[in-house]
Amino acid sequence: MAAYFLLLLGFIILLAGGKILVDGASGIAVKLGMSAGLIGLTIVAFGTSAPELLVSVNAALKGNSDISIGNVIGSNIANIGLVLGITGLFYRVLIRRIHIRFDYTVTLLVSILFYGLSYNGIIETWEGILLLVLFIVFNFYLFKTSTIENPEIDEEIEQVKSFSWLKSIIYFIGGIVGLYFGSELLVENAVLISREFGVSERVIGVTIIAIGTSLPELITSIIAALSKRTDLALGNILGSNIMNILSIIGITAIIKPIEVSQEFINSDFLWMLGITILLFPLMRTKMQISKVEGSFLLLAYFTYIFFLL
Repeated sequence: MAAYFLLLLGFIILLAGGKILVDGASGIAVKLGMSAGLIGLTIVAFGTSAPELLVSVNAALKGNSDISIGNVIGSNIANIGLVLGITGLFYRVLIRRIHIRFDYTVTLLVSILFYGLSYNGIIETWEGILLLVLFIVFNFYLFKTSTIENPEIDEEIEQVKSFSWLKSIIYFIGGIVGLYFGSELLVENAVLISREFGVSERVIGVTIIAIGTSLPELITSIIAALSKRTDLALGNILGSNIMNILSIIGITAIIKPIEVSQEFINSDFLWMLGITILLFPLMRTKMQISKVEGSFLLLAYFTYIFFLL
């Protein structure tokens, strides 16, 4: 029971650490006079991906590469199947043409690249550098072309405007410490539980850890849908999938090359690509993800979990 409690505690500390890190870093950015757009594309985007990053790096350094890669693949499958599926049940997600032309196209291409780099069984340091360079180019392009105001970023900035330098720095350092200890608890106890039940670290990585680290995307997308800001819901999900591959796998591989087992290549990668491809006709039918399309995505996700287990 202690392992389950510590796993849950790890999730809570990890997610709280990500939030505190974003608040502290945003407070520092506001003090330095950074624009809302730049804060949104750098600090807030990085902060929401920080839990996945710390878990993947921690797992890779401990030699648990199945958790490291499973966390990203599982998160990307969960983001489309689970998060977008549930969001569609709450309120129909309207699709704009830019979502299909740019966001979806980049998501699909990056997913195929991820599969291609992993096909030989290892993502090496130079491949991590390639992904990180693409991540920087992607964010630079977004910053140069983005003209859409994001009320969530404006709200984030309003919350930290009153922060002093000291409070911002304490929050920033506290967030980093929380992310470190949260990821430690999560990885160690996930490995213990997987051994206790005789399931592979791959299964733990693509299910429990992936869903847990996708909670910020789920909460953000549901709130955006209930607020009828559905363009933010879809952009948040597709953007998260792109960030997961380019930044998390990129940085992790630079720190330590990631071994990719054949099970991932023959199964989980194909599910990730399949559910990403399935999203295209669902978006194109009526240019929306409503209850019907959301149900299809949820069915696809739970079918994956059924075959996995």
